[in-house]
Amino acid sequence: MKSHHKDTKTPRVIKYMNLQEARSQFPALEQKVFLDAACVSLAPRTAVEAIHRFLEMAAGCPAPSSTQLHISMDEIRAEARPEAAKLIGAHEDEIALVESTTHGLTLAANAIPLEKDDRVLICDLEYLQVAIPWSQKQGEIGIHIDPVPNRDGRIEIQDIEARIGARTRVVCISSVQWNNGFRCDLDALAALCRERKVWLVVDAIQQLGAVPLDVRTTPVDIVACGGHKWLNAPFGNGFLYIRREALPRLRAPLAGYMSLESPEGGWETYFQTPSITPFRDYRFVDKAWRFEVGGTAGYPATAGLAASLKMINDLGPERIWDHILQLTDHLMRGLQILGIRVVTPAEREHRSGIVTFSVGDAAQNIALMQRLLERKILVSVRYTSQVGGVRVSCHFFNSLADLDALLNAVETCRS
Repeated sequence: MKSHHKDTKTPRVIKYMNLQEARSQFPALEQKVFLDAACVSLAPRTAVEAIHRFLEMAAGCPAPSSTQLHISMDEIRAEARPEAAKLIGAHEDEIALVESTTHGLTLAANAIPLEKDDRVLICDLEYLQVAIPWSQKQGEIGIHIDPVPNRDGRIEIQDIEARIGARTRVVCISSVQWNNGFRCDLDALAALCRERKVWLVVDAIQQLGAVPLDVRTTPVDIVACGGHKWLNAPFGNGFLYIRREALPRLRAPLAGYMSLESPEGGWETYFQTPSITPFRDYRFVDKAWRFEVGGTAGYPATAGLAASLKMINDLGPERIWDHILQLTDHLMRGLQILGIRVVTPAEREHRSGIVTFSVGDAAQNIALMQRLLERKILVSVRYTSQVGGVRVSCHFFNSLADLDALLNAVETCRS
């Protein structure tokens, strides 16, 4: 099967040479068809090189003193904050660097002031970590989780609205669902939560890096995003966005010294001052990074994250999204030609970089996945609440040829 277009027209070629050149940043693509960024993505050369540079610095101590080396490490880590802010249209002081989406969601659940019998809305398509921190709060202080059922793999805003009651305090949702790629109407949901005075906490790990998000026009309260999927930084790092106006209403976490206001003259001068004492009136920053660990952090991971974020920002989120839409359009047409059921919604406003399809029951989908993996075509099988199938991730480093290789393999495996 050579082509999967409905007509004979040549597909529109991506004009952005930087997107084509970006593919060369991922040498693994020379040996395999990688379509699984929604699981753990590939790291670009630029991120790996950033980590190598950091490790060389750590090994050689090129600074005149260890103190200066530590300060340089802090500065390298801080480079990830403005890149994360740029990606989502935030202010740098609204960004905290965290270990993962899980870490960010846990911080959010602990920070939002909740009381006994308060209620949290969560849809039934979610990845388990979206529910776990609230479930723990349920046992700890007696809040309640109200499930919002999906409609054939979709989460409708009117269904969320119908379940918001007098004690509803939080809506926690993935902007893109991990099992079928459904993208919710985040603009409408943000407006609803603002109107009802309900916290909106968003797990954006399956969106950011693939689908643009601008928090200036979509006023969510908190966004958690790990780096190891569509941000192409699988090194144990990510970021947490906290809207400026929301920060004063949150319970501040226990924090380390790096979350303090910088002392006069800087930390080097402070540590060399004989009169300092641990017993003092500590003043913490009124910025999102107060929610960071506040001590010596995972510097190599953050160096990789900063490089990956910079690459995405330089390529341009809108350009990336335009390319991904072309890829997913092509894939969905090809699947339809093969007579295969596409689980992912067809409407572009609800699409993402994920396309999920099904060739039968779970066992048949798993068998197909295994046969694809044997051909070095990397995909996954994912389900939640009976919704899912073979999950394909189309990212900016993928090409139409990758998808034709997948489609040809699917056709062969089924024949």
